[in-house]
Amino acid sequence: MGRLIALLILLIPGCMAAAGIKLMRDTVFGVLNSPFQIPWLQGLAGLILFAAGLYLLGGFILYRDRKRNQVSERFKKKQNNRRA
Repeated sequence: MGRLIALLILLIPGCMAAAGIKLMRDTVFGVLNSPFQIPWLQGLAGLILFAAGLYLLGGFILYRDRKRNQVSERFKKKQNNRRA
């Protein structure tokens, strides 16, 4: 059940990134979609969607790998060694 939930969580940012790529592609070929009336605005929205989807997907994978201790030294969280 946990793997199914993880898959569903990963599908949302993946779909966001795919929609962003589609919007940017449509901007390059001059196809305007209904909510946008200016091509550069559609391209900017596509770039934002793609970047947000990639950020969420990468963050989820990094969090999971940190939890399993499968990342290199530079991606590990630094610990504070202060004593009270």
